[in-house]
Amino acid sequence: MRSSTRAALAADRRLTGLSPHVLADLVVELAPAWHARHQAKLHDRPRVRAVGAGAKHKLAFVDRLLATLVRLRHGVTHDVLAARYGVDRSTVTRAIHEIRPLLAERGCAVEGGVRLRTLADVVAYLGAVPQRAALDATDVQVRRPAAHRAGRGRFVSGARLRHTLKALVVTDARGQLLFVGETRPGRVHDLTQVRSSGLVELVEGRRDLELLADKGYQGLQRQTDFAVRTPMPTRAKTRYPIRPETAAAHEQARFAHSRARIRVEHGIAHLKNWRAPSRHLGRREGLDEAVRAAAGLCSSQQRADRPQRRSGERLALPARCAA
Repeated sequence: MRSSTRAALAADRRLTGLSPHVLADLVVELAPAWHARHQAKLHDRPRVRAVGAGAKHKLAFVDRLLATLVRLRHGVTHDVLAARYGVDRSTVTRAIHEIRPLLAERGCAVEGGVRLRTLADVVAYLGAVPQRAALDATDVQVRRPAAHRAGRGRFVSGARLRHTLKALVVTDARGQLLFVGETRPGRVHDLTQVRSSGLVELVEGRRDLELLADKGYQGLQRQTDFAVRTPMPTRAKTRYPIRPETAAAHEQARFAHSRARIRVEHGIAHLKNWRAPSRHLGRREGLDEAVRAAAGLCSSQQRADRPQRRSGERLALPARCAA
């Protein structure tokens, strides 16, 4: 691909979902890792010819990265991307399978250049920087399993009435992503998903943590010694009638919890701007990797400083990464 065409694709945020400066940092960060893995793969097998002999790459690293970003952002098929780059579909598929794991391993960005990759990292970060966080689960529509296959009903979500996979989402008090992952079949209850992820054991007895959750997580509040906080029950479901003089305070407490917890819904909404966490068109086994990759990219864009640039100024990609 010509350099001018590549620069035009990189500068258009509608295609990649990332600003040019975030994309430039991403190229500098991932290019050495991709090159190291590629060289290790070449040296890891018996060879007849020396390394470097044979056909050359038809897609440079930047083109591979751009194709993966467009795939995650818009769900464009591999055939369309192959036609755009003038290569075979298998070339695009191989490129995406090389770049997507690198994006998934980055994790979610927080202050100070730190990245959170696991729930243990999230708990450690929230304990080191005391702040309120929120957790919830989101359903991602997936392809229906083949008929008469065992376990097919596990993917039917009772809330969505569709075949889905459920991902756990943790955000900070401002709605910025801290963790996305721990995917489970859509029929699994939110409470079961959290317990199977190991989060309960990580936050149990931690007085310095405060995770806000909705009523679907009732039961975790006492199990985690109030590290996870759920809303107070409605007045109609309380065991004893609420006195008129305390009814206003009861509703105010419920409203305050809902107002603080709604930030996780905002974080999920930003995540759903990427097509991969909204409706996954590929194999179900690759959803967890695609969701984590999209979450890392979304968090990088959320944390970006977005410096002002002059109108018409283009992004200059590193020369060693464009080759």
